[in-house]
Amino acid sequence: MSAAPLAGLKVVEFTHMVMGPAAGAVLAALGAEVTRVEPEGGDHTRNLIGSGAGYFPMYNRHKDSVFLNLKSAEGLAEAKRLVCAADILIENFRPGALDRLGLDYETLAAANPGLIYCTLKGFLPGPYENRTALDEVAQMMGGLAYMTGPPGRPLRAGTSVIDATGGMFGVIGILAALEERHRTGRGQKIQAALFETTVWLVGQHMAQKAVTGQAAQPMPARISAWAIYDVFETRDEPVFVGVVTDALWEKFCALFGLDELWADESLRKNNERVQARNRILPTIRAMFGEMTRAEIMQRLEGSGLPFAPISRPEDLFEDPHLLASGALHRTILPDGNETFLPGLPLTLDGKRPGGEFVFDRLGERGMAEVDKAQGGA
Repeated sequence: MSAAPLAGLKVVEFTHMVMGPAAGAVLAALGAEVTRVEPEGGDHTRNLIGSGAGYFPMYNRHKDSVFLNLKSAEGLAEAKRLVCAADILIENFRPGALDRLGLDYETLAAANPGLIYCTLKGFLPGPYENRTALDEVAQMMGGLAYMTGPPGRPLRAGTSVIDATGGMFGVIGILAALEERHRTGRGQKIQAALFETTVWLVGQHMAQKAVTGQAAQPMPARISAWAIYDVFETRDEPVFVGVVTDALWEKFCALFGLDELWADESLRKNNERVQARNRILPTIRAMFGEMTRAEIMQRLEGSGLPFAPISRPEDLFEDPHLLASGALHRTILPDGNETFLPGLPLTLDGKRPGGEFVFDRLGERGMAEVDKAQGGA
């Protein structure tokens, strides 16, 4: 069996919460050896409750941890030793936090010229760079919350989408820097940020304004590009259905016996159907309201028409596709309980990277490696 793609690469993380750990999680699942440096007693993210309870197990699989007091000479020296032997450093603490400890890029690169130093912040360099940012802050400032909620009611997306995507952009930068290091032998400092990640994601709406002269409306109030592209109520559970081409319109009408709509030649083209939404949708809503979700999905299966049940996150543990495709990886949580969590959403040579993982107890594997390196037991 071939080695994992990033086998042999050593990563040291000075991270917490989601953005930094998410970047390290991608590298770890691809085979890199990732060691998290946590404060003595452990990163507080381990003990979050409420909406933060899933942060640590989701984004810290396939990693080791060492607990170090970076305010002590011994702890700081050990951290520097780890970085000197590493290929990549990832950090996402407040601007200047690591610099004040002597763990800045310039100091570390002098000892390890090949080091790729990835810093993940709220903002890239500019007037805002010293502000504290969270996923929420970026979504509010970057236009995503405005686009997600109804007019006048900005709404944060229902997951840490900017933290996770910002971490992915950090990984893109790391991989680009690794490729450049193959040619030059030298590492570099790279940066990714929450605010600029959000702006990139809403770029399609900025482009819409540039192209049409009209500002994009929040998603609940938007003028859809298609006449049928909605969540529909049924006799039991709601379902999403989209009809996104003229050919699919013909198929949709045939599948559901909508002979009268198909006979109306003024509805054969997409833009004309969009203009006639108020005439089309009452018929579709009434029809779906007499059917169950299962009946609608069964009729649409294999048709090429987009459709989806409205799932909750907890429903995904039992999703037949995820179970059959190996998308959920067995994980033994720090408390010893077993669960199944998502792996990376890709395949490499037909295989899903990552795999099952058993969390250690408060960094025991990482500390064993430190002891070994120092000549201990």
